Amino acid sequence: MLRGTRSLRLTRRETARWIKITGIEPDVKTADDLQSYVQRCKEHFWGVSEDTRFLHFLIDEEVARNLGAVEQGRMGS
Repeated sequence: MLRGTRSLRLTRRETARWIKITGIEPDVKTADDLQSYVQRCKEHFWGVSEDTRFLHFLIDEEVARNLGAVEQGRMGS
């Protein structure tokens, strides 16, 4: 994820991972957009089944991976 002062952009690889996990293409330009996208995906795939809980887990892990990449980029600068 590439992040400016007010914007962020998913790399092609990150976008492909989101599509693979959710089947929904992200349109993310800010951190708020990312949170809205995650919420939209979780609402689309709602329920209490083991599969749904696992999908929500994968979504949470991908958010952590994306935001972790941003933090590492800052630390490495």
